[in-house]
Formats: sequence, structure tokens, C-alpha cells
Amino acid sequence: MREHQDETRAAYDGIVDRYASMFADRLETHPFSRNMIGTFAELVRGNGNPRAADVGCGPGHLTAMLHDLGLDAFGLDLSPGMVDHARRAHPALRFDEARMEALPVEDGALGGVLAHYSMIHTPPGELPALLAEQVRVLAPGGLLLVSFFATDGPEPVRFDHKVTPAYSWPVDRFAELLAGAGLVTFARLLHDPASERGFLDAHLLARLDQSGPVRDRP
Repeated sequence: MREHQDETRAAYDGIVDRYASMFADRLETHPFSRNMIGTFAELVRGNGNPRAADVGCGPGHLTAMLHDLGLDAFGLDLSPGMVDHARRAHPALRFDEARMEALPVEDGALGGVLAHYSMIHTPPGELPALLAEQVRVLAPGGLLLVSFFATDGPEPVRFDHKVTPAYSWPVDRFAELLAGAGLVTFARLLHDPASERGFLDAHLLARLDQSGPVRDRP
């Protein structure tokens, strides 16, 4: 796992300023993503636990958006360059360097986890463990919003992302992985990004079973 993560970290460290400038508008030109994140924030607030992690936060633009939407949000990212930029751009918010499979968060502490295209570089065989870690930090009833590139085929597809290799997923397969981790998918949004890759943009909103993570059940 660490080899591909080291490659991903180095790739993102090399494009911090360019990447941050591309997303400085905080999704003003991406209405579907913006509204799914708004729905996520509203539901997290409604659960009574507004603490939320933006995992793979990049330059911190969505962490700031979650904060503006009323959440006690903080950002975590594999790239130290991205974390440094986020801290400078949003000095009132907390940002830390972290790997998604080892989050520096206590068990069951969060009302929500946002994973906005931050799992796309994870090889398919490693994704269940990554999802299990997101579940670990969620309180029962907590929410995960995960966004990714979707394919119509039966299997994940590896492709040459502009930063570093990534994977697109069949939506039903991804939802099955969420279910296997103890999450119930209750909303999904697919839309055409008008991209040269031909992939759809996918957003799955899932809730942790009120009985807690699968490992905690008798």
C-alpha cells in the first residue's frame, strides 16, 4: 500500500499551486457536487454531531466549505505540500498530514466523513481496508459522502489520471463495498462530466448502521 501512496504523495506535492488555483472557487462551477456536499452537511448537522473530516482535503477548499455550512470540519491529506497550502489559505481551520488507512481520529468520534475523489488512486484490492478505517471513526448513524469516477463496465478500470494513476468504479460494485463495511447507501447521484475520459461523476451518500461497525456486533 505504501509504495503507491508514496507515488501519489510525490505527484500531488509537485502540483500544489496549480491544483489549488483550479479549485479556488470551491465548486462554484460544479453544481452537482456542491449540492451533494450541502445535503451531506445538512444531514450531519441534523444528527447532532457536527464534527466532520475532509479526508484527502487537498488545498482545503472543501474543508472551508463544510465549515461555512456549519460543521466542525478539519482536513486530512497525504501530501504535506497540500497540508501546508491549506493551513496558509485557511488559518482558522485544522489541517494535518495523514494516510487514509490510519486516520488520527478516535473511534466513533465523527458525525461525517467527506471523501471527495480522494479514494480514486487506491487499488481495488486495498479499498475495503480504506473504507473500514472511515467506518471506524464514524459514530453510529454517521455519514460518509464519497465521490469518484464511474464506469459502466463490470470491473474497476485503471486509467492515466492527470496527476497519478487512478481507478473508475461500477457504482453498484462500490455500493457493495460500502455495504460490506457496514454502511447503508441511501442516495446516489450520477452525472456526465463532459470529460474526454468518458467517465460519469458518481456521488454515494451512506450512513453507518445505528448498531455500529460490523466488527463490534456479537
